[in-house]
Amino acid sequence: MDKNWFEMRDVRRRYLNRSVWIPLRSVQVLEKIGRCGFEGYREDFYGVGTLAVHANARDGAEKLGWMEIGTNHGHYSSADSGAYVPVDTYRLHSGEVIGFHLVLEQHLNGEEASEWHLHQDLVFALGLKREGDVWICPEYDYVEVARLRRDTDGNPVLLKMKAEFLRDYMCARDMALYASTYRSRVEIVANADHIDWNDSRRREESKGDLWEGAIVTIHEGGMTFGEDWAVLHTERTDVDPGEDVPSFDFPTGDQVSTKSWTKAASGEKLYRVQGELWRNEWVEPGDHSYIVRGDKRPATVHFITDQSGTKETQDTLTKGSRWLWFKPEVMMTLAHRRGGGLGWYTRDTGRVQCSPAYGVHFGVNKLGLINVYAKDIGMLPEWQQRVWAGYNITPESGVSEELLASQMRADPARTKAPEAFLKSELERLDQVSILALGAKLFLDHEQSSDIIQKCHRFRAVDEAGLFALAKDLTRLITDRIDEQLLKQIVTPPKGEVWRSRKLLEKTLETVIDATDAHRALSPLVGIYDLRKADAHPKSSELDDAYALVGIDSNLPLIHQGYQMLYSCVSCINIVAEILISSIKRDKKPS
Repeated sequence: MDKNWFEMRDVRRRYLNRSVWIPLRSVQVLEKIGRCGFEGYREDFYGVGTLAVHANARDGAEKLGWMEIGTNHGHYSSADSGAYVPVDTYRLHSGEVIGFHLVLEQHLNGEEASEWHLHQDLVFALGLKREGDVWICPEYDYVEVARLRRDTDGNPVLLKMKAEFLRDYMCARDMALYASTYRSRVEIVANADHIDWNDSRRREESKGDLWEGAIVTIHEGGMTFGEDWAVLHTERTDVDPGEDVPSFDFPTGDQVSTKSWTKAASGEKLYRVQGELWRNEWVEPGDHSYIVRGDKRPATVHFITDQSGTKETQDTLTKGSRWLWFKPEVMMTLAHRRGGGLGWYTRDTGRVQCSPAYGVHFGVNKLGLINVYAKDIGMLPEWQQRVWAGYNITPESGVSEELLASQMRADPARTKAPEAFLKSELERLDQVSILALGAKLFLDHEQSSDIIQKCHRFRAVDEAGLFALAKDLTRLITDRIDEQLLKQIVTPPKGEVWRSRKLLEKTLETVIDATDAHRALSPLVGIYDLRKADAHPKSSELDDAYALVGIDSNLPLIHQGYQMLYSCVSCINIVAEILISSIKRDKKPS
Protein backbone atom coordinates (compact mmCIF):
# COMPACT_ATOMS: atom_id res chain seq x y z
CA MET A 1 0.00 0.00 0.00
CA ASP A 2 1.18 3.55 -0.65
CA LYS A 3 1.89 5.93 2.21
CA ASN A 4 -1.52 7.63 1.91
CA TRP A 5 -3.15 4.45 3.18
CA PHE A 6 -1.03 4.52 6.33
CA GLU A 7 -1.32 8.27 6.81
CA MET A 8 -5.14 7.98 6.72
CA ARG A 9 -5.79 11.36 5.16
CA ASP A 10 -9.27 10.20 4.18
CA VAL A 11 -10.10 9.05 7.71
CA ARG A 12 -8.72 12.17 9.36
CA ARG A 13 -11.07 14.37 7.36
CA ARG A 14 -14.14 12.62 8.73
CA TYR A 15 -15.66 13.50 12.08
CA LEU A 16 -18.35 11.61 13.98
CA ASN A 17 -20.25 14.82 14.67
CA ARG A 18 -21.08 14.98 10.94
CA SER A 19 -22.00 11.31 10.56
CA VAL A 20 -25.51 9.91 10.01
CA TRP A 21 -24.67 6.78 12.03
CA ILE A 22 -22.57 7.14 15.19
CA PRO A 23 -20.49 4.16 16.37
CA LEU A 24 -21.02 3.71 20.12
CA ARG A 25 -18.54 0.85 20.36
CA SER A 26 -16.29 -0.82 17.82
CA VAL A 27 -13.61 -3.52 17.78
CA GLN A 28 -13.67 -4.02 14.03
CA VAL A 29 -10.99 -5.63 11.93
CA LEU A 30 -12.00 -4.03 8.65
CA GLU A 31 -9.48 -5.98 6.62
CA LYS A 32 -7.10 -8.83 7.39
CA ILE A 33 -5.02 -10.56 4.76
CA GLY A 34 -2.20 -13.09 5.10
CA ARG A 35 -0.32 -14.39 8.13
CA CYS A 36 0.91 -12.05 10.84
CA GLY A 37 4.70 -11.61 10.73
CA PHE A 38 5.04 -12.68 7.12
CA GLU A 39 5.24 -10.83 3.83
CA GLY A 40 1.85 -9.89 2.42
CA TYR A 41 0.17 -9.52 5.80
CA ARG A 42 -2.17 -6.52 6.01
CA GLU A 43 -4.61 -5.43 8.72
CA ASP A 44 -6.93 -2.45 9.16
CA PHE A 45 -8.40 -2.06 12.67
CA TYR A 46 -11.01 0.41 13.90
CA GLY A 47 -11.81 0.78 17.59
CA VAL A 48 -14.26 3.13 19.31
CA GLY A 49 -15.16 3.67 22.95
CA THR A 50 -17.76 6.24 24.02
CA LEU A 51 -19.13 7.87 27.11
CA ALA A 52 -22.30 9.92 27.62
CA VAL A 53 -21.08 12.93 29.61
CA HIS A 54 -23.06 15.44 31.67
CA ALA A 55 -22.81 19.01 30.37
CA ASN A 56 -21.04 20.20 33.54
CA ALA A 57 -18.44 17.42 33.39
CA ARG A 58 -16.97 17.99 29.93
CA ASP A 59 -13.67 19.35 31.27
CA GLY A 60 -13.10 16.19 33.27
CA ALA A 61 -13.97 13.97 30.31
CA GLU A 62 -11.48 15.69 28.02
CA LYS A 63 -8.64 14.42 30.24
CA LEU A 64 -9.60 10.88 29.25
CA GLY A 65 -8.48 9.04 26.15
CA TRP A 66 -8.28 5.65 24.50
CA MET A 67 -6.71 3.93 27.51
CA GLU A 68 -9.44 5.18 29.84
CA ILE A 69 -12.61 4.68 27.77
CA GLY A 70 -11.48 2.59 24.79
CA THR A 71 -12.40 -1.01 24.19
CA ASN A 72 -9.82 -2.27 26.70
CA HIS A 73 -11.81 -0.52 29.43
CA GLY A 74 -14.05 -3.20 30.94
CA HIS A 75 -17.61 -2.75 32.18
CA TYR A 76 -18.11 -4.09 35.68
CA SER A 77 -20.22 -3.19 38.68
CA SER A 78 -18.33 -2.89 41.97
CA ALA A 79 -18.61 -2.18 45.66
CA ASP A 80 -15.95 0.42 46.36
CA SER A 81 -15.32 1.43 50.00
CA GLY A 82 -18.79 0.32 50.93
CA ALA A 83 -20.45 2.21 48.05
CA TYR A 84 -21.98 0.30 45.16
CA VAL A 85 -21.06 1.51 41.66
CA PRO A 86 -23.48 0.40 38.86
CA VAL A 87 -21.97 -1.13 35.76
CA ASP A 88 -22.96 1.77 33.51
CA THR A 89 -21.52 4.52 35.71
CA TYR A 90 -18.18 6.14 34.90
CA ARG A 91 -16.28 7.65 37.83
CA LEU A 92 -13.02 9.54 37.79
CA HIS A 93 -10.28 8.61 40.25
CA SER A 94 -11.51 11.50 42.37
CA GLY A 95 -14.84 9.71 42.74
CA GLU A 96 -16.75 12.20 40.57
CA VAL A 97 -19.40 10.61 38.34
CA ILE A 98 -19.18 12.30 34.94
CA GLY A 99 -21.44 10.09 32.83
CA PHE A 100 -22.28 6.56 31.75
CA HIS A 101 -21.74 4.03 28.97
CA LEU A 102 -24.45 3.72 26.31
CA VAL A 103 -23.10 0.30 25.31
CA LEU A 104 -22.20 -2.26 27.96
CA GLU A 105 -20.00 -5.26 27.18
CA GLN A 106 -20.80 -8.31 29.29
CA HIS A 107 -18.05 -10.91 29.59
CA LEU A 108 -19.26 -14.38 30.48
CA ASN A 109 -16.76 -17.24 30.32
CA GLY A 110 -14.23 -18.64 27.93
CA GLU A 111 -16.84 -20.65 26.04
CA GLU A 112 -19.39 -17.86 25.63
CA ALA A 113 -19.00 -14.87 23.34
CA SER A 114 -19.30 -11.52 25.08
CA GLU A 115 -22.61 -9.71 24.75
CA TRP A 116 -23.15 -6.03 24.01
CA HIS A 117 -26.16 -4.32 25.54
CA LEU A 118 -27.67 -1.00 24.50
CA HIS A 119 -28.33 1.01 27.66
CA GLN A 120 -31.83 0.29 28.96
CA ASP A 121 -32.69 3.92 29.64
CA LEU A 122 -31.86 4.78 26.04
CA VAL A 123 -34.09 1.93 24.83
CA PHE A 124 -37.02 2.99 27.00
CA ALA A 125 -36.68 6.73 26.37
CA LEU A 126 -36.74 6.31 22.59
CA GLY A 127 -39.32 3.50 22.63
CA LEU A 128 -37.07 0.97 20.91
CA LYS A 129 -37.72 -2.70 20.23
CA ARG A 130 -34.91 -5.16 19.65
CA GLU A 131 -35.32 -7.58 16.75
CA GLY A 132 -32.26 -9.78 16.46
CA ASP A 133 -29.33 -7.39 16.24
CA VAL A 134 -31.41 -4.38 15.22
CA TRP A 135 -33.28 -1.88 17.41
CA ILE A 136 -36.31 -0.31 15.74
CA CYS A 137 -38.69 2.48 16.77
CA PRO A 138 -42.30 1.33 16.17
CA GLU A 139 -43.71 4.81 16.75
CA TYR A 140 -41.52 6.22 13.98
CA ASP A 141 -42.45 3.91 11.12
CA TYR A 142 -40.36 1.05 12.53
CA VAL A 143 -37.22 2.86 11.44
CA GLU A 144 -33.89 1.25 12.37
CA VAL A 145 -32.29 3.23 15.18
CA ALA A 146 -29.36 1.03 16.21
CA ARG A 147 -27.56 -1.92 14.62
CA LEU A 148 -25.18 -4.50 16.02
CA ARG A 149 -22.70 -6.13 13.67
CA ARG A 150 -20.95 -9.41 14.39
CA ASP A 151 -17.93 -11.12 12.87
CA THR A 152 -18.01 -14.52 11.19
CA ASP A 153 -17.69 -16.24 14.58
CA GLY A 154 -20.68 -14.41 16.01
CA ASN A 155 -18.73 -12.01 18.20
CA PRO A 156 -20.04 -8.42 18.40
CA VAL A 157 -17.71 -5.96 16.71
CA LEU A 158 -19.75 -2.78 16.07
CA LEU A 159 -22.80 -1.13 17.57
CA LYS A 160 -23.84 2.09 15.89
CA MET A 161 -26.83 4.39 16.31
CA LYS A 162 -28.65 6.83 14.08
CA ALA A 163 -27.49 10.35 14.90
CA GLU A 164 -31.01 11.85 14.83
CA PHE A 165 -32.17 9.65 17.69
CA LEU A 166 -28.91 9.81 19.64
CA ARG A 167 -28.86 13.62 19.54
CA ASP A 168 -32.50 13.77 20.61
CA TYR A 169 -31.74 11.63 23.65
CA MET A 170 -28.59 13.59 24.49
CA CYS A 171 -30.53 16.85 24.32
CA ALA A 172 -33.19 15.56 26.72
CA ARG A 173 -30.49 14.41 29.16
CA ASP A 174 -28.38 17.60 28.82
CA MET A 175 -25.41 15.45 27.82
CA ALA A 176 -22.97 15.02 24.95
CA LEU A 177 -21.20 11.94 23.62
CA TYR A 178 -17.45 11.78 24.16
CA ALA A 179 -15.77 9.36 21.76
CA SER A 180 -12.24 8.02 21.75
CA THR A 181 -11.18 6.20 18.60
CA TYR A 182 -8.12 4.24 17.58
CA ARG A 183 -7.28 3.32 14.00
CA SER A 184 -4.38 1.10 13.01
CA ARG A 185 -3.20 0.10 9.52
CA VAL A 186 -0.36 -2.42 9.25
CA GLU A 187 1.39 -4.12 6.36
CA ILE A 188 4.47 -6.37 6.19
CA VAL A 189 6.54 -5.94 3.05
CA ALA A 190 9.93 -7.01 1.69
CA ASN A 191 10.78 -3.43 0.64
CA ALA A 192 9.61 -0.20 2.24
CA ASP A 193 11.40 2.30 -0.01
CA HIS A 194 8.05 3.67 -1.21
CA ILE A 195 7.38 5.08 2.30
CA ASP A 196 9.45 8.30 2.59
CA TRP A 197 9.21 8.99 6.31
CA ASN A 198 12.34 10.57 7.79
CA ASP A 199 14.15 8.24 10.17
CA SER A 200 11.43 5.67 9.46
CA ARG A 201 9.06 7.58 11.74
CA ARG A 202 6.57 10.40 11.49
CA ARG A 203 4.33 12.08 14.03
CA GLU A 204 1.54 14.59 13.48
CA GLU A 205 -0.55 16.09 16.25
CA SER A 206 -3.51 18.47 16.20
CA LYS A 207 -6.34 19.25 18.57
CA GLY A 208 -7.84 15.93 19.60
CA ASP A 209 -5.73 13.94 17.10
CA LEU A 210 -2.44 12.10 17.28
CA TRP A 211 -1.12 10.22 14.27
CA GLU A 212 2.11 8.23 14.27
CA GLY A 213 3.76 6.30 11.48
CA ALA A 214 6.64 3.86 11.83
CA ILE A 215 8.68 1.44 9.76
CA VAL A 216 10.21 -1.36 11.85
CA THR A 217 12.66 -3.89 10.46
CA ILE A 218 11.72 -7.43 11.50
CA HIS A 219 12.66 -11.01 10.91
CA GLU A 220 10.11 -13.19 9.18
CA GLY A 221 7.77 -14.23 11.98
CA GLY A 222 7.66 -10.85 13.70
CA MET A 223 10.78 -10.50 15.89
CA THR A 224 12.66 -7.18 15.69
CA PHE A 225 15.51 -7.54 13.22
CA GLY A 226 18.96 -8.21 14.72
CA GLU A 227 17.76 -8.54 18.30
CA ASP A 228 18.18 -11.52 20.61
CA TRP A 229 15.58 -12.95 22.91
CA ALA A 230 16.21 -14.34 26.37
CA VAL A 231 14.81 -17.35 28.18
CA LEU A 232 14.82 -17.77 31.98
CA HIS A 233 14.03 -21.25 33.32
CA THR A 234 13.24 -21.79 37.04
CA GLU A 235 12.48 -25.12 38.76
CA ARG A 236 12.10 -26.66 42.22
CA THR A 237 14.84 -29.12 43.23
CA ASP A 238 12.99 -30.70 46.17
CA VAL A 239 10.33 -32.53 44.17
CA ASP A 240 9.79 -36.16 45.36
CA PRO A 241 7.58 -38.05 42.88
CA GLY A 242 7.20 -40.90 45.37
CA GLU A 243 5.46 -38.74 47.97
CA ASP A 244 1.71 -39.51 48.21
CA VAL A 245 0.52 -36.04 49.22
CA PRO A 246 3.14 -33.50 48.17
CA SER A 247 3.10 -30.09 49.85
CA PHE A 248 5.48 -27.26 49.09
CA ASP A 249 6.34 -24.34 51.34
CA PHE A 250 7.79 -21.12 50.04
CA PRO A 251 11.17 -22.18 48.62
CA THR A 252 14.56 -21.32 50.06
CA GLY A 253 17.63 -20.67 47.93
CA ASP A 254 18.80 -24.29 47.84
CA GLN A 255 15.39 -25.54 46.72
CA VAL A 256 15.35 -23.56 43.47
CA SER A 257 17.50 -23.93 40.39
CA THR A 258 17.59 -21.38 37.57
CA LYS A 259 19.27 -21.11 34.22
CA SER A 260 19.02 -18.73 31.30
CA TRP A 261 20.19 -18.36 27.75
CA THR A 262 19.76 -16.12 24.74
CA LYS A 263 18.90 -16.88 21.18
CA ALA A 264 19.32 -14.71 18.13
CA ALA A 265 16.25 -14.04 16.02
CA SER A 266 16.45 -15.46 12.52
CA GLY A 267 14.54 -15.39 9.32
CA GLU A 268 14.23 -13.24 6.20
CA LYS A 269 14.47 -9.48 6.67
CA LEU A 270 11.07 -7.78 6.30
CA TYR A 271 9.52 -4.41 7.11
CA ARG A 272 6.53 -3.74 9.30
CA VAL A 273 4.88 -0.50 8.17
CA GLN A 274 2.23 0.91 10.50
CA GLY A 275 0.11 4.01 10.80
CA GLU A 276 -1.83 4.71 14.01
CA LEU A 277 -4.43 7.38 14.73
CA TRP A 278 -5.79 8.30 18.16
CA ARG A 279 -8.65 10.77 18.26
CA ASN A 280 -10.89 12.18 20.98
CA GLU A 281 -13.96 14.09 19.84
CA TRP A 282 -17.43 15.24 20.86
CA VAL A 283 -20.76 14.36 19.30
CA GLU A 284 -22.94 17.27 20.29
CA PRO A 285 -26.57 16.94 21.44
CA GLY A 286 -29.41 18.13 19.23
CA ASP A 287 -30.94 21.57 19.56
CA HIS A 288 -34.31 19.98 20.32
CA SER A 289 -35.66 16.73 21.72
CA TYR A 290 -38.78 15.96 19.72
CA ILE A 291 -38.90 12.26 20.60
CA VAL A 292 -37.87 11.98 24.25
CA ARG A 293 -38.85 15.36 25.64
CA GLY A 294 -41.69 16.05 23.23
CA ASP A 295 -40.52 19.48 22.05
CA LYS A 296 -42.92 21.04 19.57
CA ARG A 297 -41.71 20.74 16.00
CA PRO A 298 -41.99 23.67 13.62
CA ALA A 299 -44.62 23.01 10.98
CA THR A 300 -42.89 22.04 7.73
CA VAL A 301 -45.43 19.85 5.90
CA HIS A 302 -47.95 21.67 3.69
CA PHE A 303 -51.35 20.57 2.38
CA ILE A 304 -53.62 21.98 -0.33
CA THR A 305 -56.84 23.07 1.32
CA ASP A 306 -58.96 24.75 -1.37
CA GLN A 307 -59.63 24.98 -5.10
CA SER A 308 -57.16 27.83 -5.54
CA GLY A 309 -54.25 25.73 -4.26
CA THR A 310 -53.80 27.42 -0.87
CA LYS A 311 -51.28 25.50 1.23
CA GLU A 312 -51.46 25.24 5.00
CA THR A 313 -49.64 23.43 7.80
CA GLN A 314 -50.74 21.76 11.01
CA ASP A 315 -50.81 25.19 12.67
CA THR A 316 -54.02 26.05 10.81
CA LEU A 317 -55.31 22.61 9.80
CA THR A 318 -56.43 22.00 13.36
CA LYS A 319 -58.74 25.03 13.25
CA GLY A 320 -62.23 24.92 11.77
CA SER A 321 -64.09 22.05 10.05
CA ARG A 322 -62.55 21.24 6.69
CA TRP A 323 -61.49 18.24 4.69
CA LEU A 324 -58.51 17.35 2.54
CA TRP A 325 -58.40 15.40 -0.73
CA PHE A 326 -55.92 12.64 -1.56
CA LYS A 327 -55.19 10.29 -4.44
CA PRO A 328 -56.45 6.77 -3.66
CA GLU A 329 -52.89 5.45 -4.04
CA VAL A 330 -52.24 6.75 -0.52
CA MET A 331 -54.26 3.87 0.90
CA MET A 332 -51.84 1.23 -0.38
CA THR A 333 -48.88 3.20 0.94
CA LEU A 334 -50.44 3.51 4.38
CA ALA A 335 -52.19 0.17 4.88
CA HIS A 336 -49.48 -2.13 3.54
CA ARG A 337 -46.47 -0.84 5.44
CA ARG A 338 -45.45 -2.40 8.74
CA GLY A 339 -47.88 -1.25 11.44
CA GLY A 340 -50.41 -0.18 8.81
CA GLY A 341 -53.99 -1.30 8.57
CA LEU A 342 -57.32 -0.77 6.85
CA GLY A 343 -60.81 -1.25 8.31
CA TRP A 344 -64.34 -0.40 7.26
CA TYR A 345 -67.25 1.37 8.95
CA THR A 346 -69.69 1.70 6.02
CA ARG A 347 -69.57 1.08 2.28
CA ASP A 348 -67.47 4.21 1.63
CA THR A 349 -65.92 5.06 5.00
CA GLY A 350 -63.39 3.39 7.22
CA ARG A 351 -60.20 3.74 9.21
CA VAL A 352 -56.68 3.70 7.78
CA GLN A 353 -53.35 3.84 9.57
CA CYS A 354 -49.64 3.61 8.90
CA SER A 355 -48.91 3.20 12.62
CA PRO A 356 -51.17 1.35 15.09
CA ALA A 357 -51.95 4.30 17.35
CA TYR A 358 -52.73 6.81 14.60
CA GLY A 359 -55.72 5.66 12.57
CA VAL A 360 -57.81 8.30 10.79
CA HIS A 361 -61.42 8.22 9.59
CA PHE A 362 -61.59 8.42 5.77
CA GLY A 363 -64.24 8.54 3.10
CA VAL A 364 -64.35 7.76 -0.62
CA ASN A 365 -66.04 10.40 -2.78
CA LYS A 366 -67.87 10.06 -6.12
CA LEU A 367 -64.63 10.29 -8.10
CA GLY A 368 -62.87 7.66 -5.98
CA LEU A 369 -60.72 10.22 -4.16
CA ILE A 370 -59.98 9.99 -0.44
CA ASN A 371 -61.29 12.57 2.02
CA VAL A 372 -59.98 13.05 5.56
CA TYR A 373 -60.94 15.66 8.15
CA ALA A 374 -58.16 18.26 8.04
CA LYS A 375 -57.74 18.36 11.81
CA ASP A 376 -57.15 14.60 11.89
CA ILE A 377 -54.23 15.06 9.49
CA GLY A 378 -52.92 18.06 11.43
CA MET A 379 -52.81 16.01 14.64
CA LEU A 380 -50.63 13.27 13.12
CA PRO A 381 -46.87 13.05 13.82
CA GLU A 382 -44.77 14.88 11.26
CA TRP A 383 -43.40 11.74 9.60
CA GLN A 384 -46.93 10.51 8.94
CA GLN A 385 -47.97 13.90 7.57
CA ARG A 386 -45.12 13.59 5.07
CA VAL A 387 -46.57 10.29 3.83
CA TRP A 388 -50.03 11.82 3.38
CA ALA A 389 -48.67 15.01 1.81
CA GLY A 390 -47.17 13.06 -1.08
CA TYR A 391 -50.70 12.23 -2.28
CA ASN A 392 -52.49 15.49 -1.44
CA ILE A 393 -54.37 17.09 -4.36
CA THR A 394 -56.66 20.02 -5.10
CA PRO A 395 -60.29 19.42 -3.99
CA GLU A 396 -62.49 17.78 -6.61
CA SER A 397 -65.96 16.24 -6.72
CA GLY A 398 -66.91 17.19 -3.16
CA VAL A 399 -66.53 15.40 0.15
CA SER A 400 -67.60 11.77 0.54
CA GLU A 401 -71.34 11.75 1.28
CA GLU A 402 -71.04 8.98 3.86
CA LEU A 403 -68.14 10.73 5.62
CA LEU A 404 -70.17 13.92 5.92
CA ALA A 405 -73.15 11.94 7.20
CA SER A 406 -71.03 10.49 9.97
CA GLN A 407 -68.91 13.49 10.94
CA MET A 408 -71.37 16.36 10.47
CA ARG A 409 -74.92 14.96 10.65
CA ALA A 410 -74.02 12.32 13.25
CA ASP A 411 -76.10 9.89 11.20
CA PRO A 412 -73.77 7.21 9.81
CA ALA A 413 -74.88 5.38 6.68
CA ARG A 414 -76.30 1.89 7.13
CA THR A 415 -74.32 0.53 4.18
CA LYS A 416 -71.62 -2.14 4.38
CA ALA A 417 -68.29 -2.57 2.60
CA PRO A 418 -67.75 -5.95 0.93
CA GLU A 419 -64.10 -5.92 2.09
CA ALA A 420 -65.32 -6.20 5.67
CA PHE A 421 -67.09 -9.50 4.93
CA LEU A 422 -64.73 -11.31 2.56
CA LYS A 423 -62.92 -13.28 5.24
CA SER A 424 -65.99 -14.07 7.33
CA GLU A 425 -68.03 -15.20 4.30
CA LEU A 426 -65.25 -17.56 3.21
CA GLU A 427 -65.09 -19.02 6.72
CA ARG A 428 -68.88 -19.34 6.82
CA LEU A 429 -68.91 -21.19 3.49
CA ASP A 430 -66.31 -23.61 4.83
CA GLN A 431 -68.45 -24.31 7.91
CA VAL A 432 -71.56 -24.84 5.78
CA SER A 433 -69.58 -27.12 3.48
CA ILE A 434 -68.57 -29.31 6.41
CA LEU A 435 -72.26 -29.86 7.21
CA ALA A 436 -73.44 -30.25 3.60
CA LEU A 437 -70.48 -31.98 1.93
CA GLY A 438 -68.60 -33.52 4.84
CA ALA A 439 -65.46 -31.36 4.58
CA LYS A 440 -64.31 -27.81 4.02
CA LEU A 441 -64.72 -26.54 0.48
CA PHE A 442 -61.42 -24.63 0.47
CA LEU A 443 -57.93 -26.03 0.83
CA ASP A 444 -55.70 -24.30 3.36
CA HIS A 445 -53.09 -21.98 1.94
CA GLU A 446 -50.36 -20.31 3.97
CA GLN A 447 -50.75 -17.04 2.07
CA SER A 448 -54.53 -16.79 2.39
CA SER A 449 -54.46 -14.24 5.21
CA ASP A 450 -52.01 -12.03 3.33
CA ILE A 451 -54.08 -12.21 0.16
CA ILE A 452 -57.26 -11.25 2.03
CA GLN A 453 -55.51 -8.18 3.44
CA LYS A 454 -54.72 -7.08 -0.13
CA CYS A 455 -58.21 -7.62 -1.47
CA HIS A 456 -59.69 -4.15 -1.33
CA ARG A 457 -60.88 -1.58 -3.86
CA PHE A 458 -57.76 0.57 -3.53
CA ARG A 459 -55.81 -2.00 -5.49
CA ALA A 460 -57.70 -0.67 -8.52
CA VAL A 461 -55.94 2.68 -8.87
CA ASP A 462 -55.33 1.75 -12.50
CA GLU A 463 -56.49 -0.98 -14.88
CA ALA A 464 -53.52 -3.22 -14.06
CA GLY A 465 -54.44 -2.96 -10.38
CA LEU A 466 -58.03 -4.01 -11.14
CA PHE A 467 -56.76 -7.08 -12.97
CA ALA A 468 -54.34 -7.83 -10.11
CA LEU A 469 -57.28 -7.73 -7.69
CA ALA A 470 -59.10 -10.25 -9.91
CA LYS A 471 -56.02 -12.47 -9.86
CA ASP A 472 -55.86 -12.45 -6.05
CA LEU A 473 -59.58 -13.17 -5.71
CA THR A 474 -59.13 -16.13 -8.05
CA ARG A 475 -56.20 -17.40 -5.98
CA LEU A 476 -58.27 -16.99 -2.84
CA ILE A 477 -61.42 -18.71 -4.08
CA THR A 478 -61.32 -20.66 -7.35
CA ASP A 479 -57.76 -21.95 -6.98
CA ARG A 480 -58.43 -23.21 -3.43
CA ILE A 481 -61.57 -25.26 -4.14
CA ASP A 482 -61.01 -28.89 -3.11
CA GLU A 483 -61.52 -30.74 -6.38
CA GLN A 484 -61.11 -34.18 -4.79
CA LEU A 485 -63.94 -33.44 -2.38
CA LEU A 486 -66.32 -32.41 -5.19
CA LYS A 487 -65.35 -35.39 -7.37
CA GLN A 488 -66.84 -37.61 -4.68
CA ILE A 489 -70.19 -35.94 -5.41
CA VAL A 490 -70.15 -35.32 -9.18
CA THR A 491 -68.28 -37.17 -11.92
CA PRO A 492 -67.57 -35.71 -15.38
CA PRO A 493 -68.55 -37.72 -18.47
CA LYS A 494 -65.83 -39.78 -20.06
CA GLY A 495 -63.48 -37.60 -22.06
CA GLU A 496 -64.34 -34.38 -20.21
CA VAL A 497 -62.23 -32.64 -17.60
CA TRP A 498 -63.98 -30.56 -14.96
CA ARG A 499 -61.87 -28.19 -12.93
CA SER A 500 -62.70 -26.54 -9.63
CA ARG A 501 -65.28 -23.98 -10.74
CA LYS A 502 -67.08 -26.44 -13.06
CA LEU A 503 -67.10 -29.08 -10.33
CA LEU A 504 -68.68 -26.61 -7.92
CA GLU A 505 -71.30 -25.62 -10.51
CA LYS A 506 -72.22 -29.26 -11.12
CA THR A 507 -72.40 -29.84 -7.36
CA LEU A 508 -74.86 -26.95 -7.02
CA GLU A 509 -76.93 -28.45 -9.87
CA THR A 510 -77.69 -31.39 -7.58
CA VAL A 511 -79.55 -28.90 -5.40
CA ILE A 512 -80.90 -26.22 -7.75
CA ASP A 513 -81.68 -25.74 -11.44
CA ALA A 514 -78.66 -25.80 -13.79
CA THR A 515 -79.43 -22.30 -15.10
CA ASP A 516 -79.54 -20.90 -11.57
CA ALA A 517 -76.32 -22.72 -10.62
CA HIS A 518 -74.56 -21.24 -13.66
CA ARG A 519 -75.89 -17.76 -12.87
CA ALA A 520 -74.80 -18.06 -9.22
CA LEU A 521 -71.16 -18.62 -10.21
CA SER A 522 -71.07 -16.08 -13.07
CA PRO A 523 -69.08 -13.53 -11.02
CA LEU A 524 -66.32 -16.08 -10.43
CA VAL A 525 -66.22 -16.79 -14.16
CA GLY A 526 -65.87 -13.10 -14.96
CA ILE A 527 -63.24 -12.55 -12.27
CA TYR A 528 -61.28 -15.52 -13.63
CA ASP A 529 -61.40 -14.02 -17.12
CA LEU A 530 -60.24 -10.63 -15.82
CA ARG A 531 -57.26 -12.20 -14.12
CA LYS A 532 -55.95 -12.98 -17.61
CA ALA A 533 -56.73 -9.52 -18.97
CA ASP A 534 -53.08 -8.44 -18.89
CA ALA A 535 -52.59 -10.83 -21.83
CA HIS A 536 -54.38 -8.27 -24.08
CA PRO A 537 -57.76 -9.92 -24.68
CA LYS A 538 -60.19 -8.60 -27.27
CA SER A 539 -62.36 -5.73 -26.13
CA SER A 540 -65.46 -7.87 -26.60
CA GLU A 541 -64.04 -10.51 -24.27
CA LEU A 542 -63.27 -7.84 -21.71
CA ASP A 543 -66.80 -6.46 -21.99
CA ASP A 544 -68.21 -9.94 -21.42
CA ALA A 545 -66.07 -10.39 -18.31
CA TYR A 546 -67.16 -7.01 -16.93
CA ALA A 547 -70.79 -7.95 -17.52
CA LEU A 548 -70.43 -11.29 -15.72
CA VAL A 549 -68.91 -9.58 -12.67
CA GLY A 550 -71.35 -6.66 -12.77
CA ILE A 551 -68.75 -3.95 -13.35
CA ASP A 552 -69.62 -0.63 -14.97
CA SER A 553 -66.43 0.22 -16.87
CA ASN A 554 -67.52 3.88 -17.11
CA LEU A 555 -67.13 4.37 -13.37
CA PRO A 556 -63.84 5.45 -11.72
CA LEU A 557 -61.58 2.44 -11.24
CA ILE A 558 -61.87 2.55 -7.44
CA HIS A 559 -65.63 2.03 -7.77
CA GLN A 560 -65.04 -0.76 -10.28
CA GLY A 561 -62.91 -2.44 -7.65
CA TYR A 562 -65.76 -2.07 -5.19
CA GLN A 563 -68.20 -3.68 -7.65
CA MET A 564 -65.86 -6.62 -8.20
CA LEU A 565 -65.57 -7.24 -4.47
CA TYR A 566 -69.32 -6.81 -3.94
CA SER A 567 -70.11 -9.39 -6.62
CA CYS A 568 -67.48 -11.77 -5.26
CA VAL A 569 -68.70 -11.64 -1.66
CA SER A 570 -72.32 -11.92 -2.82
CA CYS A 571 -71.39 -15.00 -4.85
CA ILE A 572 -69.81 -16.67 -1.82
CA ASN A 573 -72.90 -15.88 0.23
CA ILE A 574 -75.22 -17.32 -2.42
CA VAL A 575 -73.24 -20.59 -2.62
CA ALA A 576 -73.45 -20.90 1.16
CA GLU A 577 -77.22 -20.33 1.08
CA ILE A 578 -77.69 -22.97 -1.61
CA LEU A 579 -75.80 -25.53 0.47
CA ILE A 580 -77.78 -24.51 3.56
CA SER A 581 -81.01 -25.13 1.65
CA SER A 582 -79.82 -28.65 0.84
CA ILE A 583 -79.24 -29.29 4.53
CA LYS A 584 -82.67 -27.97 5.49
CA ARG A 585 -84.31 -30.21 2.91
CA ASP A 586 -82.12 -33.08 4.01
CA LYS A 587 -80.94 -33.21 0.45
CA LYS A 588 -77.22 -33.72 0.68
CA PRO A 589 -75.63 -33.30 -2.77
CA SER A 590 -75.01 -36.69 -4.25
